[in-house]
Amino acid sequence: MDFREQIRDLGSRIGQLKEHIGTEEATKNAFIMPFLQILGFNVFNPLEVKPEFIADVGLKKGEKIDYAIFKDNEPILLVECKHWEVPLDVDKESQLFRYYHVSSAKFALLTNGIDYKFYSDLDEPNKMDSKPFLEFDITKIKDNQIAELKKFSKNEFDKNQIAASASELKYTSALRAALQAEFNTPSEALVTHFARQAYGGRMTQSVIEQFTKLFKRTLDQYLSDLITDRFKSAMETEKAKEDAAKAKDEAEKAATTPDEDGIVTTEEELEGFRIVKAIVCQKLHNPSRVVYRDSKSYFAILLDDNSRKPICRLYYNRGKKYIGLFNNPKNFQGGGGKEDHRAELPDDNPNDGIYNYANDLLQTIEWYENPDSVPAPTTTEEPQN
Repeated sequence: MDFREQIRDLGSRIGQLKEHIGTEEATKNAFIMPFLQILGFNVFNPLEVKPEFIADVGLKKGEKIDYAIFKDNEPILLVECKHWEVPLDVDKESQLFRYYHVSSAKFALLTNGIDYKFYSDLDEPNKMDSKPFLEFDITKIKDNQIAELKKFSKNEFDKNQIAASASELKYTSALRAALQAEFNTPSEALVTHFARQAYGGRMTQSVIEQFTKLFKRTLDQYLSDLITDRFKSAMETEKAKEDAAKAKDEAEKAATTPDEDGIVTTEEELEGFRIVKAIVCQKLHNPSRVVYRDSKSYFAILLDDNSRKPICRLYYNRGKKYIGLFNNPKNFQGGGGKEDHRAELPDDNPNDGIYNYANDLLQTIEWYENPDSVPAPTTTEEPQN
């Protein structure tokens, strides 16, 4: 499972197990330690995860923090844990506040295994903020929150990158909370702002009260319509993807189904055809002039669906795979159609080898299109079969 799936799986398990977790220590073992493991830290390696980390803070000796997460021998995250039923409330007496300013760790986490709150020192250097810059309920976590959380994983951790986005996250969260409050109970200032754009009379208290009800009703309807439109758009996009996938499956099925003569046109041959077509269309304005005809012996690619205008042949139905070329002047005197030679293609991916013969293919097209430019044929050895 990838990181997103692991986090969602943990959230699902927590929802099922929480009623069986009776202590803070059990919360740590069942919820928080698996969370740290998903982030990539070895909870059994004291060089990475140090439980009950001790530090002397002022006159207090032997102060402990539940976990200190280390990377490259430096503390990067302080973790204070609570029982899953305990609401999270950071106050000035919190262990995180007391220890943060004497630690070199840039980030702190307060969690009860379900709710997670990440803090930094955005307001004042070396002093932990009173409000988190990232918070979520792991049982209801959103994709954008998972993306931010992944930055704390061992392999991706970069304190400068996290610090750069922390400020934006903090303020966007505050704006989101303010918007939610306005949506639930519109303030008089907001109602008045919009009412002035719809009503030209004097803004009395009774008018404001009337528009408060209208504004709330209009806002609810607008959000409902917006969600409906988004959902409809998503459904249409999904249907388009399903239709495309279905068409691709049908094409692949048709490509591997023998015709009445027992000829099977493989996807590998069709890919080779598309590569040849892309190459020769550098000299052709109409791609539809390039066609293929399959046979039991070889896969022929022709110009203008004319058997006397072969561009190349692909021999893919044998152990070794070859491309048959026709760029010999004698093939353009009186008809042609006889291969100049066959070139062996790589066993692992023969279609990649076609690009090595791009100039030969383009030469063939040039002579078909401009027969007066074909040089006089010279004597050559008979082609090898």
